[in-house]
Amino acid sequence: MGLGEAAAPGAPATEKARGRTRPADMFAFGGPWGAAGLTIGLPLVVFYLWVCIVDHGGALLWPRSGADLLGLLRRVPLPTPRAVAIYGVWFALQAALQILMPGPWKEGMPLADGTRLKYRMNGWVSWWLTWALVGFAVVTGLLPATFFYDEYGPLLSTVVIFSFVYSGYLHWHGLRYGKDEAVYGNAVHDFFMGTALNPRTGQFDHKLFCEARPGLILWVIGNFSIAAKQYQLHGTISTPMILVCVFHFWYIADYYFHEEAILTTWDIKHENFGFMLCFGDLVWVPFTYTFQALYLVNHPHGLPWWGTAGIVALNLGGYVVFRWSNIQKHHFRADPTRPVWGRPAEFITTTRGTLLLASGWWGKARHVNYLGDLMMALAWCLPCLFGSVVPYFYIIYFTILLVLRERRDHAMCALKYGADWQEYTRRVPWRIIPRVY
Repeated sequence: MGLGEAAAPGAPATEKARGRTRPADMFAFGGPWGAAGLTIGLPLVVFYLWVCIVDHGGALLWPRSGADLLGLLRRVPLPTPRAVAIYGVWFALQAALQILMPGPWKEGMPLADGTRLKYRMNGWVSWWLTWALVGFAVVTGLLPATFFYDEYGPLLSTVVIFSFVYSGYLHWHGLRYGKDEAVYGNAVHDFFMGTALNPRTGQFDHKLFCEARPGLILWVIGNFSIAAKQYQLHGTISTPMILVCVFHFWYIADYYFHEEAILTTWDIKHENFGFMLCFGDLVWVPFTYTFQALYLVNHPHGLPWWGTAGIVALNLGGYVVFRWSNIQKHHFRADPTRPVWGRPAEFITTTRGTLLLASGWWGKARHVNYLGDLMMALAWCLPCLFGSVVPYFYIIYFTILLVLRERRDHAMCALKYGADWQEYTRRVPWRIIPRVY
């Protein structure tokens, strides 16, 4: 949950174990038909938007006949040996770094049976070592600096296929080794949503690895590779491209610096690991979050100083809200007696024994960290100006995602806390944007 929640001092950290089958009215995303549509449709969306950017300058395509649609489908490239080799080495490298690099072990949030899993936090060293290795590969000629742009289509096809195969493995793994995770009892829906909360092979946590490594780092490296393509084509790297690359680099570097915070996120705490998260981590993040850079390759416009300053200020303001609120939440969960903004923390003690923070940033809105996320998302899109809607795909989709996630969290908390949640929403009435929503 995004809200500030902590266990009361001396309170047991256990919850009643969940059953193996959820009731039918708990289906998410429209049930089996919705899950099937998203499983098929999400990869097509990525391919479609990529074609719009690289073939049509960002203009949206509207197939007017079956022949037009067939021609668009034929534009989807097949994997190439080069793309398969690049991604195979990439994925294996990130897995090896996750397993081998040193880092402190941290406990996750309590599971349904009261136990806590341990996670190795070595993202910071893996992040910088990855940059060193990629830099070495580029300097020595093993890897062209423009590889991500040049191989985008075949790489996308490769990773889409891999995400389906990997999700099939996760589906089997959850059915075979899952514990008390709730499932839906429908194969299609469970493939999409996942059959295990924390699928592991030994100490290797598949969900944490995919959430934190191959997709996130490839996203930022992909941006820099695309910037190299702009330089190759135009002899310059534009100010908007520099802003996008720097904003994304800072965001992910900061993420690894505060890596432990991922253990309290919605995905790690609540979502089973199935196709939805697997595809999102491995495909959606690196291949759609680079759309701004991809668009800017052939739109090397400039920005006035005041425009640049305004975008930087918006990104910085969003970062302050996002990071400060999350750190505040993290500190409250670790020590509820810690002052918030120089005053004793205000909170609601629930009948379950947990505490709901209702002061500081978390007294402004129940998911105020989402506000910071959305401010940064807008700052990442604005450098592209307004010639196409495609570079704004990120904030459009992200707004929908966060609103839906907030609604799901609200429903879960209302069921979980009952009257205590009603009191909390009375104390903190705003969902994401104070005095607006």
